[in-house]
Amino acid sequence: MATSTLADTTAARTGTEKFAGRDLISICDFSPAEIGYTLDIAAAMKKNPGNYSHALAGKQIVLFFEKPSLRTRITFEAGMSQLGGVSFFVDQTASRLGAREPLSDMARNLERWVSGVVLRTYAHETVTGMAGHAAIPVINALSELEHPCQALADLLTLRENFGRDLSKIKVAYAGDGNNVAHSLMLVVAAAGGHIVVATPKGYEPLASIAAQAKALAAQTGGKVEATNDPEAAVTGANAVYTDVWASMGQEAEAAERKRIFMPFQVNAKLFSKTAPGAVFMHCLPAHRGDEVTADVIDSKASVVFDQAENRLHTQKAVMLLLLGGESGC
Repeated sequence: MATSTLADTTAARTGTEKFAGRDLISICDFSPAEIGYTLDIAAAMKKNPGNYSHALAGKQIVLFFEKPSLRTRITFEAGMSQLGGVSFFVDQTASRLGAREPLSDMARNLERWVSGVVLRTYAHETVTGMAGHAAIPVINALSELEHPCQALADLLTLRENFGRDLSKIKVAYAGDGNNVAHSLMLVVAAAGGHIVVATPKGYEPLASIAAQAKALAAQTGGKVEATNDPEAAVTGANAVYTDVWASMGQEAEAAERKRIFMPFQVNAKLFSKTAPGAVFMHCLPAHRGDEVTADVIDSKASVVFDQAENRLHTQKAVMLLLLGGESGC
């Protein structure tokens, strides 16, 4: 599956090499050890992509996207091509999945044609519904509840900047308690890190997600906190993360959200409260002048394009594992 070096180290220690046929709907679908193993493979792919150029030969994925995309679509399509497989894109922006025919019927057709399904959708129930009926792997490429592929890329980026052991770092998230915040909380907790999520009152992450993150942190020695004070969250942080204030589907709320969220803008003054060597993170697209100012996102501290690149490598690792690929080494 992976290179012999990885097989001799991480796989031997964790025994998490058997992923084939599973789904990635939530970060919680992978144990902390399995997340680490996935990132080890992603790092190996990034370093030696040629070792995996035929890993998914003969495999196919279909991508159903109800929302527009740049990073998610290109990284899945390019990643599948780099692994020797084939991808098919289906634009669902004009019609929600399940509207024309039941998800159960779609799933039972797809499992006879392709090796896996990637969904970028509005309703999390669409992803779980497809996974519940399909006998092939289903990957959540974004729902309103979680964005696990982004979170894996974020964790790889944190590893690259702070090392494999993230138990000593503090990650601050300032903004809306949305799907990105949810998956970030879960993945940092799984890595044993400290995360503080700062949101306006009424925009906190879901209590159920916060409870899952705290349960993970209890296993790994991590720490999960929530606050309505962005300065308290950012003070001493090694990484500061933000996202758009109005996600797709919330455009009508944009003006009101801007008024509410402006105190949570990541600007030079707020970022100055961080620890030395801190990095700025954003899943993109970014709205300069809203959730972040240009002097922060375009500064040397910004790692947003590293995050974007790492979407490619982590998604390749996920596809290799779930679709049962081989490295060819």
